[in-house]
Amino acid sequence: MLGLLAAALAISAHLPAFALGARIYERDLNAPLLKSYDYIVVGCGISGLVVTNRLSEDPSVTVLCIEAGNPDHYEAVIQDPVYVGADIGGVYDWDLSTTPQTQLDGATRPMPQGKVLGGGSILNAMCWNRGGADDYDAWEALGNPGWGWEGILPYFIKSETYTPVYSEEIARQYSINYNPAVHGTSGPVQVSYPKYFYPQSSTCPGGNSVHPLMCFCAVNLFQGLNYLGVPTEFDPNDGTTAGAAFVPTDLDPNNQTRSDARRTYYDPYVHRSNFHVITGQHVTRVLIEDVDASPEVSNPTAGGNENGDGTANGNPDGFGFGPSANNPPIGGQTKNRFARRQDPSSSNLRITGVEFAPVASAQRQTVYATREVIIAAGSLHSAQLLQLSGIGSSSLLAKFNITVALDLPGVGNNLQDHCLVGTFYPYNNNSYPSPTALTTNATYNSEAEAEYKHNKTGVSNQSPSEYLVSGLDATLVAGFTAQKQSLVERLGRRNVAAYEIINNNAGGLTLAVMHPFSRGTCFINSADPFEPPQIDPRWLSNPTDRQVLVEAMLFNRRILDTPAMRLLQAAQFVPPIDADVAAINQVINNGIRTEFHPSGTCAMLPLEHGGVVDPHLRVYGTRNLRVVDAGIFPMIPGAHLQAVVYGVAEKAADIIKADNVRPSAVPTSSKNSSSATATAVSISSETSMGLSDQTSTSSRTSSIALSSSSIIATSNSSSVTFATSTNTSSSPPNTSLEVPTYPGTSASVVSPSTATVSSKDQTAAASKSLPRSTPSIINSAAESSSSPAVLSTLDVSSVLRSKSEIEATTSPPPTPSLLGPSELSSSIVAALTSKGVPSAVVSAVVPAIVGTAPTGSVAASAAASAVEGQEQEQAAIDAFIQWLFHFLGLD
Repeated sequence: MLGLLAAALAISAHLPAFALGARIYERDLNAPLLKSYDYIVVGCGISGLVVTNRLSEDPSVTVLCIEAGNPDHYEAVIQDPVYVGADIGGVYDWDLSTTPQTQLDGATRPMPQGKVLGGGSILNAMCWNRGGADDYDAWEALGNPGWGWEGILPYFIKSETYTPVYSEEIARQYSINYNPAVHGTSGPVQVSYPKYFYPQSSTCPGGNSVHPLMCFCAVNLFQGLNYLGVPTEFDPNDGTTAGAAFVPTDLDPNNQTRSDARRTYYDPYVHRSNFHVITGQHVTRVLIEDVDASPEVSNPTAGGNENGDGTANGNPDGFGFGPSANNPPIGGQTKNRFARRQDPSSSNLRITGVEFAPVASAQRQTVYATREVIIAAGSLHSAQLLQLSGIGSSSLLAKFNITVALDLPGVGNNLQDHCLVGTFYPYNNNSYPSPTALTTNATYNSEAEAEYKHNKTGVSNQSPSEYLVSGLDATLVAGFTAQKQSLVERLGRRNVAAYEIINNNAGGLTLAVMHPFSRGTCFINSADPFEPPQIDPRWLSNPTDRQVLVEAMLFNRRILDTPAMRLLQAAQFVPPIDADVAAINQVINNGIRTEFHPSGTCAMLPLEHGGVVDPHLRVYGTRNLRVVDAGIFPMIPGAHLQAVVYGVAEKAADIIKADNVRPSAVPTSSKNSSSATATAVSISSETSMGLSDQTSTSSRTSSIALSSSSIIATSNSSSVTFATSTNTSSSPPNTSLEVPTYPGTSASVVSPSTATVSSKDQTAAASKSLPRSTPSIINSAAESSSSPAVLSTLDVSSVLRSKSEIEATTSPPPTPSLLGPSELSSSIVAALTSKGVPSAVVSAVVPAIVGTAPTGSVAASAAASAVEGQEQEQAAIDAFIQWLFHFLGLD
């Protein structure tokens, strides 16, 4: 249910005398900052903490993560799963609201987002699923090489430590299976199942002695779904999603508490001196070289919103009020202010740092970044921050007199969310206890809300812009056209989910649209950075999504009428059993809420399709500004999003590391990529192309007017297979630390920190156990050395200067080697090989080191000290090799 978005617009004080004291394990979170950092990360939610943690693994760089919220205090409402959802609207929530949803009932709805160290991982409902392989293959097909299922699966694996359900009997009873080839065993986040499947005196229909509530959850509901032809998934995280499944949670199996981003990516590393976190600060804009500040953004304000929070109360009924209208006056017509470079296709803006303040009335402070600024504020606040910084639609920015640095209309558009609507069918069979009664028992862990069932349907024939916001830029219409083609083709398959059913064990079978066609917006409502953004999700604005929910409610009736579910004696109250389609639509209009998964506002799409970031997650038109949160999703996956964001952030960290190799040569292409791992993936790359350059997607449009039976997935999800695509990488060399933008290209470097290479036997076993085509990195590992080689496509010769360049800049000239060329080469080859460097890389490195053989013989006087000289030279070689290992990240 609750999504994970790392929210935090915010943040950092240069010398924060005004900051509240906050300490974690004796580390002062608000200690004075350095004047500059290599990297500045805005937002310390899931994506922000993951990226900050991984970048700070290199002790030679400094990383600052800035958070608007404060740390939690290990409260029970945070840690204990029984209280999931109870802290919505509390101190750790931004309390945001939507605009009035006129396409529904005209009311606003709360849009909860985490304002706390750890972001949404502190508030969410802990569900851990990734979505389908097709979700990510669709990302890649939209022009994002390396972002398909095979490209991101290793990062899902890297983020988790998966613990199977504790009892084989329980696993068999409730069909809880798992594929070890797609799960991690050493990642930071603990992923497991609750331990509330304990034996009771009552028995399930099958005769097994287990808790009767679990009999209902698994046996009755799953049997009912199976009766109607809906399969039970083998593993909900293996890339197949159509069917019923118990979804695991981010739950520590040892102490049964929440395993959130703070406790997994920050707390264990709090003493890492180059990993700096500051809380209670609000980033107001990013600093852009040669772009003047807009006074409306940078000047302190008084009388308006002081802390950036909205006014929603978090009440589940959703009738909160929107942000205050008390905005700073704009006053009359003003001349639009433009920077010298506005076109993102030809600009190359350099970001120098960020501006921040704890509250609206405080003086703004600055901190500088020597390498990159990385935005991880969540899809809503990240879009807001870009717009406040002068990056967005020029017409929107001009409205608030903000200097236009880049005219990028995609910023804040393409907003997607899983909308949901509740139902109520209370069970009259009292032999099945309700969790509403059990929650009063402090020893009972009621995290039993991860039961899903997915189905699919088609879409009516619509023109590309028919249900979009009016007046959209042509690139945005083109982007949605490509997305729509992908959705239509995929929802025509029987293994892709159109909606999910969330069982709350108390008579609720909540319904949520998994692959929506509706698109919303998130725009600034003022030049005041502390004024919440104007959020318009436009749920069900495309009638296809509404029809999916109508069909889902009708299908709920069929579920309740199956033999297994009739045992529960459900009373159909909402919607009533006799409700017609008009009455069902009224229930939908009044009941639609967010599933807490806003995404897509800074989409990773080609520029001509309304994209904001390229496949390197770099903002178009900038050289060192990235977005790494759910805002970059081109299309929302059919999943609860926290596991997705962890994986995306892990991959983002490797991309950033690769793009910042020093000296700053970017790895060149290699058609025969040979090194790979089961826990880290090389970032494949190729020239970005639009859909017009690719094989066109299916033009068949299925009718939306389907009967209930026509949207049931009947094929066993574990049997679905997908084709494997192979990409070659290309990326031009970079000659300065200020990495320029190369849209559509990606460096191919494996993360050295976790890379391991499986043996041929291990790889073969893993390949056999995968439900679909095994990632190419695992296949290629079978042909590699069993040593930990990680330099799959790195062309080191482009990093080193040539011999002639060295001789031209070295004084005095280098002394001829006391070792012969063959001995020197052998020594270096042995040193490199001992570290697991592949032979292809060794062959490229050695000639650059050894050069040509010296002419003439060694003088007699030199020969007298040959032994001592050779020892010194060997020490020099060893020192060089160590430098090379450090340079390549292998030490």
